[in-house]
Amino acid sequence: MNRQIAEVINLIPDSSQHLWSGDLASAQRALLAADPAGVLEIHGSFALVVQEGERVVLARSLERPLRYFLAKATDGPVLIVAERIDQIRAELERRGWGDQFHPSYTRMAPAHHVTTLRLIGCPDPSPSYRRFFDPPRGTLPPDLDVIGRLYIEALCGELGPWLRAQTPDAPIGVPFSGGIDSGSVLLCLYKVLLDQGQAPARLKAFTLALDGDGDDARQAREFLQKTGLEMLGETIAVPQAALDPLRAVAVIEDYKPLDVECAAVNLALLQEVRTRYPEWRLLVDGDGGDENLKDYPIEANSELTIRSVVNNRMLYQEGWGVESLKHSLTYTGGYSRGCVRGYACASRYGFIGFSPYTRPSVISVAEAIPFAELTRGSHERLYALKGEIVRRGVSAVLGIEMPVYPKRRFQHGSATAETAARLFTGDEARYRRHFLTLHA
Repeated sequence: MNRQIAEVINLIPDSSQHLWSGDLASAQRALLAADPAGVLEIHGSFALVVQEGERVVLARSLERPLRYFLAKATDGPVLIVAERIDQIRAELERRGWGDQFHPSYTRMAPAHHVTTLRLIGCPDPSPSYRRFFDPPRGTLPPDLDVIGRLYIEALCGELGPWLRAQTPDAPIGVPFSGGIDSGSVLLCLYKVLLDQGQAPARLKAFTLALDGDGDDARQAREFLQKTGLEMLGETIAVPQAALDPLRAVAVIEDYKPLDVECAAVNLALLQEVRTRYPEWRLLVDGDGGDENLKDYPIEANSELTIRSVVNNRMLYQEGWGVESLKHSLTYTGGYSRGCVRGYACASRYGFIGFSPYTRPSVISVAEAIPFAELTRGSHERLYALKGEIVRRGVSAVLGIEMPVYPKRRFQHGSATAETAARLFTGDEARYRRHFLTLHA
C-alpha cells in the first residue's frame, strides 16, 4: 500500500544557501512551480528541498552535492536530505534506524534537474526528473574570436554579481596553477574588482608546491610575471607527507582516482591556507572549465569517442544523463558527481567556494560552440580549442595577452613529474575498498 512521506528531515542549514539575488523563499517557490525553468532564475549556490503535500522536490546547483535517503519508520517513510553520506548515516543511527543504511542506498539529486518524489510505497517508486537547464547546442558561428569574447564576457558577468554579494573587504583566495582556467579566473576577477572600485589587494593567488617544488609553482610565477600581477602570488609549500589519498576518499565520499587524487592535493593546500589565514572564507577557482570546453584526453577512457564527446549534451558536466543505464543513482555522473572534489574539501576547512565556470550562463556559451564543425573528428583540434578560445576572449574583453601552457592536472602539477608519478597511481580498487570499510 502506498503511504505518503511522513516526515522530511533536512540536514542542510538555510545558512549554507548562498544566493546573490532573490531570497530563499522565492527559490523554494521556484522548485514547486509547474514550469521547472524558473529554477534557472535562482542565482547562487543552492541545495534545496521543499515539501508540498504528498510531493517533495529537490534541486541543486552544479557545484555542490544534494543527497537523500528514504528510511522506513512506523508512522511511514521518512526522507532524510543532506550534503554528505556520513550525515545520513549518523541521522539514521541517532534515530535507531542504522540497520537500514548502506551507502549504495543513498541517492544524489542530479544537477540541472528538479527531482520529485511523490507517494512512496513498497517497493519504492523511482523519482521523476524534470530538466530546468537545457541550453541550445552548436548555435554559434565557427569563429574563435566571437566564441572567446562571449565566453569571457559570460565569465565576468558571473563574477560581478557574486562579488557584489560579498562583504566588500573580505579577502579572496584563488587556488592557482597558472593554467587556463585558474589563470582566466584570476585575471577576470582582478578586472571586476577594479571595475567595482574595490581594492585588488584583497585578492591572493595560492599555488601548491609539494616539498617546495613542482611544475605549477614555476608556471604560476611565470604567468604572474607576464601579466604584471606578481604581487598576488603566494606559494604554499607542504611536505609530501601531508598528502593522504585515503583521507581524501573519506572527505569526498567517492573512490574515482582522479577525483580522489585531486582532492588529496586540494586538502593539503587548503589546510595550509587555513593555518596561515584563519579568518579567510572566500575561494574562487576554475573548476568546470575543462568540462565546458571538453578538455579531457579521450584516449584515457575506453567508453568515449570524439563523436560521443562533441555530440552529447553536457557530457562532462552531467555524464550520460539520467535516462541512461550508465547513470549512477548514488553519484550521478560527470562534474555533477565530481563537484565534491572542490566543495567537500572547501567545506572541511570552513571555506565557501565559487567557480564561475559552473554557472549556467557560462555553460550556455560553451554548449553553443559548434564543436563538431571546429574539430572535424580530430582529437588534436579539440584539445587545442580551449587555449585558443580563452586566450582570444581574455585579449578581447580584458585587453591582456594571457599566457597559455599545456594542460596539466592539479595533482600532477603540484609536484615534480617524478614525484607525481610515484604518488598518484590511480588505484581505484584500493580507494573503493577503503570507501567500503568506512561504512562496514
